[in-house]
Amino acid sequence: MVEGDTDARVWTNLVHSTKCRVENAYNKDKAVQVLNILEQGNFAGVLAVVDADFDILEGTVPLSPNLLFTDTHDLETMLLKSPALEKVLLEHGSEDKIKSFGKDIRQTLLESAKIIGYLRWASLKFDYCLKFEDLAFKKFVDDRTLILNESELIKTVKNNSQKLGLDETEVKARMNSLKTNAQDMWYICCGHDMIEILSIALCKALGSCNSKTVEPNVLEQNLRLAYESSYFCKTQLYAAIQQWEKNNQPFQVLPNS
Repeated sequence: MVEGDTDARVWTNLVHSTKCRVENAYNKDKAVQVLNILEQGNFAGVLAVVDADFDILEGTVPLSPNLLFTDTHDLETMLLKSPALEKVLLEHGSEDKIKSFGKDIRQTLLESAKIIGYLRWASLKFDYCLKFEDLAFKKFVDDRTLILNESELIKTVKNNSQKLGLDETEVKARMNSLKTNAQDMWYICCGHDMIEILSIALCKALGSCNSKTVEPNVLEQNLRLAYESSYFCKTQLYAAIQQWEKNNQPFQVLPNS
């Protein structure tokens, strides 16, 4: 079981074509709930794979041997961490602009997206109930440097959420309270945010694309198509599924190697 339609599309290409069936639970909570019901009924051979989100950082991971998490914040960040990103850059980017950019692109995307990640986390942890859907990223991301303006981000999210009375100083303090040097940015950053920033980058900093050509949903589709099973084989999640198979014989999720 997976938590979304796009996740199901990725997983269909990664699992055994006849011995494993991918089911879309339509969201993470439902996936966990359905798994609990099936486990209580001693239903054999069911495995749920969901996004880690902030659960790993919060230490709120539901304990079940049949529930596994992505290596990073979500499935999209797993795609971005893999060589699928380089394939997309090769397809849509400008070789000259990428060279002159002069910084590691993956690291730059992380540095910018982590600021939104901390705001998302603070919103969840401190019940701000902020709305991140349909954000105009161009209002707070510089299209040449990809540097994110934290104050403009908070202002834009406040407006988008109709929370104009929210104190920016307090929000920044709450965001800072969540930061430690030990955190892995791949757990902080949301894949959708990184892809939004990449979309802006391919129109100016890293390429000369028409914005329609590199819309975030197009780039997500490109990343899914570019993701190879050989990349997946090197992940912690792959190893965890292998262990699940050993503990749940004769059930099989992964293709024969």
